[in-house]
Amino acid sequence: MIKIGLSSYSMSRAINDGRMDVFQVMDYIVENGGKHMEIVPCGKLILNGNNELIDQIVAHAKKIGLELSSYTIGANFALENPEDVRKEIDRVKTEIDVAARLGVKRMRHDAGWLPADQASYANFEKHLPTVVAAFQELADYAKTFGIVTSLENHGYLFQGSERVQRVVLAVNRENFRTTLDVGNFLCADEDPVIAAMNNLPFASFIHFKDFYVRKNPPTGEGYFGSLHGRFLRGAVTGEGDVDLPAIVKLIKNSGYDGFLSIEYEGAEDCVTACVRALKNVYALFEQN
Repeated sequence: MIKIGLSSYSMSRAINDGRMDVFQVMDYIVENGGKHMEIVPCGKLILNGNNELIDQIVAHAKKIGLELSSYTIGANFALENPEDVRKEIDRVKTEIDVAARLGVKRMRHDAGWLPADQASYANFEKHLPTVVAAFQELADYAKTFGIVTSLENHGYLFQGSERVQRVVLAVNRENFRTTLDVGNFLCADEDPVIAAMNNLPFASFIHFKDFYVRKNPPTGEGYFGSLHGRFLRGAVTGEGDVDLPAIVKLIKNSGYDGFLSIEYEGAEDCVTACVRALKNVYALFEQN
């Protein structure tokens, strides 16, 4: 059964400007029909080194009947200095400890990123061995806690579906998969439907994200560039240009049975936007 929920990142502006704390976000998710929360530490929400907060989150989730689905962090192993890579591996291990204390069985950490003009195949090949070795060590460590780690299609250098597959296949660990973000493929100018079809067999977690897509420079604010020169802006999930009905059909036909997390990063107020997003995603799964 697919469980629809919300990433805490979707509410990060409300957390950072003081309107809500993480416990209010958890209540908000339940009140609006969400079944789980993906925890993303950023801004004021920092868990590493704060065991008291972690334990309070676990207790509150149990109290209100909200499942904690995943712990999602950034990481960068596309580094030139081996000592810096070693430090990053050791840092991510401490984040795996956080995931274990939260009791989640899914965790995403990034592979690495470069600016769009440097995210070439040549640089992908250059950094691939280092990234694979790091992921193997981290997956082996996470396995001791029963945690499945994952790479998201994120950060230009590791964004395309083929590149993600190459990493997953090269790491070759049962507990290493991909967090499939259906919108992020647009950052690499890849058709989200085709890319989702490519990577669904490797997915341990799904992000539902939507974008407005423009081929010409937009007049509005909030747009950023794709790898090959298109322009994207975050949209309320189900209201943008990603063909989510087609992707919902793919997910259902694939047999995927797990968590689906709405990740909102649009310009509209997150408190009202995420209510609409949850309603839209439930409707998409009912209608397709």
